[in-house]
Amino acid sequence: MIVVIMGVSGSGKTTVGKLLAQRLDWAYFEGDEFHSAGNIEKMSKGIALNDGDRLPWLASIKKTIDQCFQCGSNAVVACSALRSRYRCILAANVSEIRFVYLKGDWAIIRQRMAFREGHYMKAGLLESQFDSLEEPDDAIVVDIGNSPQRIVSHIERELNFVTNSY
Repeated sequence: MIVVIMGVSGSGKTTVGKLLAQRLDWAYFEGDEFHSAGNIEKMSKGIALNDGDRLPWLASIKKTIDQCFQCGSNAVVACSALRSRYRCILAANVSEIRFVYLKGDWAIIRQRMAFREGHYMKAGLLESQFDSLEEPDDAIVVDIGNSPQRIVSHIERELNFVTNSY
């Protein structure tokens, strides 16, 4: 199974994704590591990415998802996956994939981003992420107001229900 932890920048994808992967003893892949140097440079300068920037990035993540799925490896992937069509790209031909949407209020996430150190994604780009966001209908939705441990426990309960229903 592949679990994609999605949401806007600052929602906690990395923290939750790493913790979930650790608890499940699954591989973890950080979507930010798949960005090109050009994408990172744009975001560092406060320039929002467009579809032309995002599609090659999504293709790289999709390649990793496909490799895991074909090998029967379970993995957690942190990826914003803001739009429905981006999620369709990631899920294409992968029967066992679940999206977990880390949902949070703009003000809370903005505050988190203000205190985040060493990340190229600037808080000023948060508005563009919310503008691009198409909330998923078919994801596990988790309120980011809880601790990472509680969020992961909630995700584990939801995944156990899903995997036990097959």
